Amino acid sequence: MTRTVRDNLRAVRRQFHRYPEPGWREFYTTSLLVDELEGIDERSEAAGTGGIDDIAVGPAAMDPDARMAVPDDESLETWFERAQERGAREDVLEAARGGYTGVVARVRRGDGPSVGLRVDIDGLFVEEAEDEDHEPAAEGFRSEHEGVMHACGHDAHMTIGLAVLEGVLESDFGGTFTVFFQPAEEEAGGGKPMAEGPYADELDYLLAVHVGLGHPTGRVVAGIVKPLAMSHVEATILGESAHAGKEPNEGRNAIQAVATAVQNAYGIPRHGDGMTRVNVGQIEAGTASNVIAERADVVAEARGETTALMEYMKAELRRTFESAAAMHGCDLEFKVVSESPRADSDEALVEVVYDVATGIDGVDDPVRTAPFGASEDATFLMRRVQAAGGLAAYLIVGTDHPDSHHRPHFDVDERSLEIAADVLLESTRRLETAQR
Repeated sequence: MTRTVRDNLRAVRRQFHRYPEPGWREFYTTSLLVDELEGIDERSEAAGTGGIDDIAVGPAAMDPDARMAVPDDESLETWFERAQERGAREDVLEAARGGYTGVVARVRRGDGPSVGLRVDIDGLFVEEAEDEDHEPAAEGFRSEHEGVMHACGHDAHMTIGLAVLEGVLESDFGGTFTVFFQPAEEEAGGGKPMAEGPYADELDYLLAVHVGLGHPTGRVVAGIVKPLAMSHVEATILGESAHAGKEPNEGRNAIQAVATAVQNAYGIPRHGDGMTRVNVGQIEAGTASNVIAERADVVAEARGETTALMEYMKAELRRTFESAAAMHGCDLEFKVVSESPRADSDEALVEVVYDVATGIDGVDDPVRTAPFGASEDATFLMRRVQAAGGLAAYLIVGTDHPDSHHRPHFDVDERSLEIAADVLLESTRRLETAQR
């Protein structure tokens, strides 16, 4: 490759945008990332500035036993074959097979601090808009995977991560710099295995980034606070079928039980110590109007302003489902699919990022902190660093988006790519120079 990422931010982002893949199935995305990283490495070596020391793919990039929300084998194989047909690299596919997607890239440049940057890489099950008012459709880079799109800016995040890494190699940075291209953020499945993997050891600082989230182009939030701790759960209520007209008394009605469970789940008392949330997002049950339903499958979540409050809501949700199932003579299977804790940005690191942001072209509204309001599994990496005495901050780089996140017309203002890369690169360099 002769082009640099930094000089082609829009093209790189649009390449990722065309090929979104859901969590743990980002096989082609992982292949594209390795291609980009090897291109950066080659250009850097040719320029005499040194290259990337480690490019780790698959189990080597994480603790494979810590994965959460891993899809079934059939779904993994479908997306694996799709990536193979599209021309993904065989070496990358071999390393990632079985749902071990994602990449970690590391640069070692002396005895300075160890700085990490986390970006996410997965897409969402959202059908992307096709009308001409939607720029990806009008400009020819709409998703080529029907029913899946980058509706949350992760295509931008990957591009930013590559640009910052490239900038570090071109700079006089003297330390260790690591980029975590994390899979499965939307399912909260990939943060924990990367946090428990070998590359999270001995990080002094951890930066994470998200674009948009209601913040306009030109605003930079130096560090979020109050992300909600979250738990995704799946519940299955098992009853017994019977003819609804002839012998309804012989059945044990799973739909009756799930209706009781859902109604009472929304009535779980909120906690006086802080914000709590519960939501039932999906129910599948029954086979016909004249058959007592023997099974009901539910996907739900519990959130809390603190990890302890999330645990309270999760326990109450389980108790509610257990009681509803027992009331109607049914059995219950209850499984935690994935979770993420709360972690707040550290004030000292926020001040560094804020000070940097005030001097970056295109930033006209720097903000120290803002509440996050949603959930993020980057908190696993943040807590890992903080527990070892390091500092972490989760930035928001504003971008004008014509539709809300997770909706068909979502898009990013591509001017925010350069702003984000500049803020993160200069923050990384500032952390190193502060310790000289």
